[in-house]
Amino acid sequence: MRRRSCAPCATSSTRRPVASSANTSLALVAGELSGDLLAARLMAGLKPHLPDVAFSGIGGPRMLEQGLVSDVPMDTLTVRGLLPVLLRYRELKGIQNRLRDRLLAERPAAFIGADYPGFNLGLEEQLRAVGIPTVHFVGPQIWAWRGGRIKKIQRAVSHMLVIFPFEEEIYKKAGVPVTYIGHPLAETIPLVPDVAAARRQLGLPEDAKVVTVMPGSRMSEIKYLTEPYVRTVQLLAARDPSLRFIAPMAGERQKAYLEELVAKAGLQDVPLQLVDGASHACIAAADAVLAASGTATLEVALFKKPMVIAYKVLQAEWMLIKNMGYLPWIGLPNILARDFVVPEFLQHAATPQALADAVWFQLTDENNRARLSERFTEMHHSLLRDSARESARAVLQVIGKA
Repeated sequence: MRRRSCAPCATSSTRRPVASSANTSLALVAGELSGDLLAARLMAGLKPHLPDVAFSGIGGPRMLEQGLVSDVPMDTLTVRGLLPVLLRYRELKGIQNRLRDRLLAERPAAFIGADYPGFNLGLEEQLRAVGIPTVHFVGPQIWAWRGGRIKKIQRAVSHMLVIFPFEEEIYKKAGVPVTYIGHPLAETIPLVPDVAAARRQLGLPEDAKVVTVMPGSRMSEIKYLTEPYVRTVQLLAARDPSLRFIAPMAGERQKAYLEELVAKAGLQDVPLQLVDGASHACIAAADAVLAASGTATLEVALFKKPMVIAYKVLQAEWMLIKNMGYLPWIGLPNILARDFVVPEFLQHAATPQALADAVWFQLTDENNRARLSERFTEMHHSLLRDSARESARAVLQVIGKA
């Protein structure tokens, strides 16, 4: 395994600002990096209209850069999986209750929950019940899994901000005020990616055939996907030794865990280059991508890259997910297209041989590559809005400052 380094830095803020009676106070909570990015863009969009705004709540590095005073580190909330949540339920509930009590006392102009619905919807419901307006940023995927959650959303959310165009009609039908703001990734990812620049950044030859492997950022994803993904690389490397394979790592902990799993499986000699961060460069540099489900699949589509989606979880969790699912797709490109535009291999179907054959097709079939580029370009345009402006405008309307 070879490594490259690209380490970001972050700042923090701990002292709560004292807001005068003329200031506007807004509370925000993000529990993960994706929500941190969304909320930070919203905060940046609000500042020109609310120059004396005071932001407080819970958030990550990007929200802190925009002036958020965070009650606790965002990492405290970042818990994945049913069992870990149950084990930490009392701790997380205590954080939620303390934040609720403070906000009930301070009465912010609005509360904004950035994704993280398991924590935020419960808090929003309690705040809205006493008259504090609530905005939820990124509609929970009720169209895919938790359809019954719409009842709670109706009670908890004053205004929903959605990032996919088809979601707007769902919330309108449920009587929830809603604004489609576009997807921020469609703004940050260029319509035409610079492949040569990405390869220079990563030290890859411009004429190489590159496969990017993305086993996810969650430890549970890495646990179940590392071995089948690395064995897929092994099969592809045997088929064409000139192929280059890279894998962006979300952090040191994820990288160390992946390396541990690779060593246990005896796959240390597989030619997979680990890259610290730089996930967008790794996608831009690729000729094809093997990715877990989630936001990464949308990023790959916005970079106009052929891909294969593969996902595995604990068998008991898989049975639960399988029984809860309402859609035949799990990958965001397929959900947006309402079609299997790229292949999905789930659970037992995600074998190294099946994945290697599918990635090889994505690498070598030029008609397929041209078709996907056209579909993904159309998708990119459909998601492209000024999300900071649109989300800020919606929040200003909610708090009566439009």
